[in-house]
Amino acid sequence: MSSAEDRRSYVTVEIADQAFGIPIGRVREVFAPERLTRVPLSSSEIAGVLNLRGRIMTAIDMRRRLGMPAADADARPMAIGVDHKSEAFALLVDRPGDVVDLDRSALETPPATLDPSWAGLVEGVHRQENRLLLILDVDRALAAADADLAA
Repeated sequence: MSSAEDRRSYVTVEIADQAFGIPIGRVREVFAPERLTRVPLSSSEIAGVLNLRGRIMTAIDMRRRLGMPAADADARPMAIGVDHKSEAFALLVDRPGDVVDLDRSALETPPATLDPSWAGLVEGVHRQENRLLLILDVDRALAAADADLAA
């Protein structure tokens, strides 16, 4: 039997039918974004900015960040609120899932067959019954947004 120190909790999300896990300690909130305001001259990964209860957040289109095809025009993304370097971000995903507790010892390195652009954004994978849960490294996933916002 594993102890609580040997387990880690993740908020699961789906992005284009791929399951990702975000460490629960990084997640501030899960919400449906209302209105996004485009940022002129920003990269396509920056979906815009939004105001959530008086807090301005930069919205990152995770499909674009991961090099995936755009969602259907009528799709309504959900947002995972995270902080990165004292800034607030909303990671736009297709669907949030459940919170799962997984053994730290079961975290594996990303497989060699994983797309190299994805491999640089995940800290590892958990094999589940019928899928791989890719564990998102939030800091690396937002590093490009840092560069884009500084430009």
